Amino acid sequence: MVILPKNFLDSTQTPHSGYHWDGTSRRFFEGWYYRVTLPEIGQTFAFMYSIEDPIGSKPYSGGAAQVLGPDDEYLCRTFPDVSKFWASRDVLALGHWGKTNLQVSPLYLLPREFAHHIQEGYQATATLNQGIITDPATGNYCRWQYEIKPVYAWGHQNSLQQSTAGWISFLQIFEPGWQILMAHGLATGWIEWNGKIYEFTNAPAYGEKNWGGAFPQKWFWLNCNSFDNKPDLALTAGGGKRGVLWWMESVAMIGIHYQGKFYEFVPWNSQVNWKIQPWGRWQMQARNSHYEVELTGITDLPGTPLRAPTSNGLAICCWDTMQGKLDLELRQLNGSKSKIILKAQSNLCGLEVGGGSWENSWQSD
Repeated sequence: MVILPKNFLDSTQTPHSGYHWDGTSRRFFEGWYYRVTLPEIGQTFAFMYSIEDPIGSKPYSGGAAQVLGPDDEYLCRTFPDVSKFWASRDVLALGHWGKTNLQVSPLYLLPREFAHHIQEGYQATATLNQGIITDPATGNYCRWQYEIKPVYAWGHQNSLQQSTAGWISFLQIFEPGWQILMAHGLATGWIEWNGKIYEFTNAPAYGEKNWGGAFPQKWFWLNCNSFDNKPDLALTAGGGKRGVLWWMESVAMIGIHYQGKFYEFVPWNSQVNWKIQPWGRWQMQARNSHYEVELTGITDLPGTPLRAPTSNGLAICCWDTMQGKLDLELRQLNGSKSKIILKAQSNLCGLEVGGGSWENSWQSD
């Protein structure tokens, strides 16, 4: 049993915050994503944690921690021993130990104890992200410790938080599941990247996760909560081709948090369209009975290849940049008239494509 500090339960919690593995031997993965953006220097750190086939002794059993650092540089460390992984079923809390002098089963440690006893590994909750990994081949390393103050989870402020994929995501019909855990938060702490220390106070932070026993064939993603002159604005949008029972379907959504309000464009309440180039340009539009939104993300950077869980284990299958340019326009509809209620830009947008068959642009029907 994992004993956690009481304040874990006080922060805004979304559905699916806890660990999903049911203890069986079926193919399974769960992945978590934490991000901090440092607008003053135009850089972002993204931390990706994953566990596969946690029952152990399977071909793909194991865990990993990946970091996308300044200028989209990359670091990855695998943790083959699944018995050194822990996670809470009730709240967002997980960790994986690599090198350590402790002889006990893995569990949440106070940050100073973690720093003292864990030479390689990580631990993360709704209010903390801490770890250290090193690439033995190059000696490149990253150490980090920061606290998080959640601002927006996934829904209107001060109301019940929502499942990103709707009520149906509680059933094992859609796989993989996807949940934005924290659309916007404020991070305070430090990250050390190959000898350089980045300190920050109330920097924009973000968190999401996915899980399941099946893997998307193809997907795209746009994410930003560091806009010019709009400190309160957060956007997450994405789409994918995924298994539903015995068929594949393509779905996409856009979620915007701004001034305490949540604007949700999902297949069951909106028309969502997209045109995504194999790399370099992401365009989305969505419309429901009250609002319409347009997004354009562009980059001329090459993108960094990242690993993700696949049916054949952790493999390079997606490309990211954290320095994309984004234009967002949100309009309120009133009959045939529309009024712009939000126009925003950023040069610090996360952009991603993943999966197979990206020879041509992908356009919604």
